[in-house]
Amino acid sequence: MLLPRILAPVRTSLATPTTFIAPSIRVLDTLRVANGSSAPTPVLSFVRHSAHQAQGRANGAKDGPGKRLGAKKSGGEYVIPGNIIFRQRGTSWFPGENCKFGRDHCIFATESGYVRYYRDPNKHAKRQYIGVALEKDHTLPYPLNAARRRRLNMVPVAITPATNPAADRVVVADLTVGDGTGSPSSIRDTPREATRKSLKLTVGKGYAYREANWQIGRAAERAGVKVKEFVPGDRWTAWRRSSARIQANIERKRLRNASKKSGKPKARKQKA
Repeated sequence: MLLPRILAPVRTSLATPTTFIAPSIRVLDTLRVANGSSAPTPVLSFVRHSAHQAQGRANGAKDGPGKRLGAKKSGGEYVIPGNIIFRQRGTSWFPGENCKFGRDHCIFATESGYVRYYRDPNKHAKRQYIGVALEKDHTLPYPLNAARRRRLNMVPVAITPATNPAADRVVVADLTVGDGTGSPSSIRDTPREATRKSLKLTVGKGYAYREANWQIGRAAERAGVKVKEFVPGDRWTAWRRSSARIQANIERKRLRNASKKSGKPKARKQKA
């Protein structure tokens, strides 16, 4: 009797010695090899995904509120430091004179002045700039070699020394100030100024001129201020008196609590 071809793996397993046991997991692979399929067939798995949103708004309109972008200050308008001039997404406009970028690309003023929208070919040929002019009649951009205003909106100006210093003095006749001794300076120093001249000031850590600590401590001595001398008492006797006073208060409180009746409250009689 001829056995079917499908039972060939079974005959092969029977022909193997008894000490070898084929794992049951590879039985299907053995059958496939016997039937002529050399490579295992791929297993396809399909996962279905939802086509709509699971919860909340399901494919509804996503028209959120506007972000209020655009110009907040027009050209020539007065601004102070911190005022937002233009809100944008991206860099359509760039900060120019006395302006800076915010973290969301908004442009705000850093100085008080008047808004200007302009182009600067010296910086970039195609970029548009927003700046703040310090005066109403100024135009941007400023010339390259023009004097720049420093902080507090001040421009450095050269000081011209006076040609005749004596001409600026005011002379008052028949004026006697102080003791009238006729000295070069007849104005008498006040006690505060005299004390200040006698001080020896040194430079501290904070670059400030000050007296030494021992000199500050003797300020009352120099001024002649009398302070009552401190006389320390007998601390042992004071501690004994304080301890006796505390014990007397504890005893008094115990006696006061013992005099109170601490009996249990009487039970109420039930009404018949």
